[in-house]
Amino acid sequence: MKRLEGRVAVVTGGASGIGLATVRRFAQEGATVVVADLDESGGKAAAGEVGGLFVRVDVTAEEEVKALYATAHDAYGRVDVAFNNAGISPPDDDSILETGLDAWKRVQDVNLTSVYLCCKYVLPYMRAQGKGSIINTASFVAVMGAATSQISYTASKGGVLAMSRELGVQFAREGIRVNALCPGPVSTPLLQELFAKDAERAARRLVHIPVGRFAEASEIAAAVAFLASDDASFVTASEFLVDGGISGAYVTPV
Repeated sequence: MKRLEGRVAVVTGGASGIGLATVRRFAQEGATVVVADLDESGGKAAAGEVGGLFVRVDVTAEEEVKALYATAHDAYGRVDVAFNNAGISPPDDDSILETGLDAWKRVQDVNLTSVYLCCKYVLPYMRAQGKGSIINTASFVAVMGAATSQISYTASKGGVLAMSRELGVQFAREGIRVNALCPGPVSTPLLQELFAKDAERAARRLVHIPVGRFAEASEIAAAVAFLASDDASFVTASEFLVDGGISGAYVTPV
C-alpha cells in the first residue's frame, strides 16, 4: 500500500526498535522519512536505507527539537506525520521504594518532556498546512498497573496518554489528529536487555499476554502506519492499544 505517498514523516528514536521498524514501514507506504536519534551511526544507516534524512537530536533539548522540525520543513516543505517515539527504560527505574529522584527525572525528561517538546514544535507546521497526524508512544502500562513496577516509566507513559488526548481534542477542528499508541511488550533490544538481566521478570510478564508472546516491532509499526494514514481519518484523542489482549484479560489461556 502507498497510503503515505507524498507525505513527510519525522520519527524520533528512529535508529532502532519500534522507531526503525516504523521508518521502514513509512517508506514502504510512500513517505519521505526524517530519522531523528542520538545514535548517529544507526540513524544514518536507517535514513540511508530508505532514502531519507538523518538529524541528530537530543529530544530533551528544546532548541534541538525546534531545529529538528525546522530542518525537516526546510528540506521538504512540509511535515505531515510526527511519530514521537524516543524513550528509555533504565534498570534504576524500579519500585517507588527503590527509585531515586535522578532516575525519576531522567525518565520523565526523555519519555514525557520530549513528547511535549515535539508536539509543541511540530504543531505550528501542521496548523499552517491544515492537516497532520501526531502519534505519541505511550504504553499499555498507562492504562494498567503492574507489581513489577518501573514507576517513572509508568508515570511518564500515563502523562503521554493524557497529553495526547488533550491535544487530540484541542486541535481536532484544525485537521490535526493526535493519538497515543499503547503497545504491549515488544521484542526490541531495549526489552531484551531488560529481561536478559531478570528472567523472572520476563516470565511474570509473559504469562499475562493472551496471545502468548511479545509483539514484533513490525506489528507495532503497522499500527503506527494506520494512525498516520487517512484510513484513520476519524481516529483522534484515542488510546490505541496494540497489546496482544493484555488490557482485556482477567485469566489468560493455558
